[in-house]
Amino acid sequence: MKKILLIEDDAVLRENTAELLELANYNVLTASNGQTGLETAKKETPDIIVCDIMMPVLDGYAVLDHLSKNEKTKYIPFIFLSAKTEHKDIRKGMDLGADDYIPKPFSEDELISAIESRLAKASILKDLKNAAQIPSSSLDEHDIKSLNDLKNFFDDHGNSFTFEKDTTIYTEGDHSNYIYLIRKGNVKCHQIDEQGKELITTLYQEDDLFGYTSFTSNQPHKETATAIKLTEVSGISSSKFNEILDENPKLAIELIQLLSDDLLTAKNQLLEMAYGSVSKKTASTILKFAEKINRKPDAPINISRNDLASVAGIATETLIRTLTSFRKEGIIKTDGRNITVVDLEKLKAMS
Repeated sequence: MKKILLIEDDAVLRENTAELLELANYNVLTASNGQTGLETAKKETPDIIVCDIMMPVLDGYAVLDHLSKNEKTKYIPFIFLSAKTEHKDIRKGMDLGADDYIPKPFSEDELISAIESRLAKASILKDLKNAAQIPSSSLDEHDIKSLNDLKNFFDDHGNSFTFEKDTTIYTEGDHSNYIYLIRKGNVKCHQIDEQGKELITTLYQEDDLFGYTSFTSNQPHKETATAIKLTEVSGISSSKFNEILDENPKLAIELIQLLSDDLLTAKNQLLEMAYGSVSKKTASTILKFAEKINRKPDAPINISRNDLASVAGIATETLIRTLTSFRKEGIIKTDGRNITVVDLEKLKAMS
């Protein structure tokens, strides 16, 4: 039975919500303020936390900030539950690392769906992490025989970096001193054309490698990399990376395949930009972002219209008009930067 921590200062709402969750077969812990909730989270390590924002002693933002700095609690899925529905409040919560934001009043289905979605994501990531583990406690560079071994080496020996949302990781023209593995978050790589327009070349998600321009020499980056949201990465130097390749020729073959896949993706993107209709480009881009940010396709996607237009290869104004058309047809809903897919099958048919 999954354990949920509910932090809510309104006694009636706290009791009613706890009862609702218990009827849905969850083990529910409750706290009446942020400080008590923080202490409970550290002691009990729940599977997920649902937290109000405006509370006495310690508000929800502060609770999430404290939890994200604690190694034991930093990866617990966190959902804000609040009557504050201003876009700036939602943005602040998501920027701090919240997984979702449910405005009051909410329905039972909305709450249960959000919780199930976040728990499913956490379970998938845990399974992937466990599948990548090896019996030994730490890999030596001579023992790296596969891509999974390489990623474990990044975890064991790489330097840790954290990048806030919209922070540049490296710039086009910089020398590629590091190869990176994304532990948490998302990264976009992009170039600027002669007219100053940004073209997104690649999107990376958790467990992806990026930053490589050549596996044999230290060449300048051909594009700029930027964190789409709060992102944590492990990096090893390009020189160390080349040493690993020299010691493990089988790994080099897997990396060649990785490069080939990247080239195929870029080729398909160029073909789509060249020949696809505006509606098809927009539909496939929404689905691409939904996949890359590790959410269910029909869950809200928080992304800028400029980024969507860049990947689709169309003008931002054209994209906005197409999104308006999709909304009128009942395919999507929009709320500020959030785009929610309402008719997934119809969107897939258009892509």
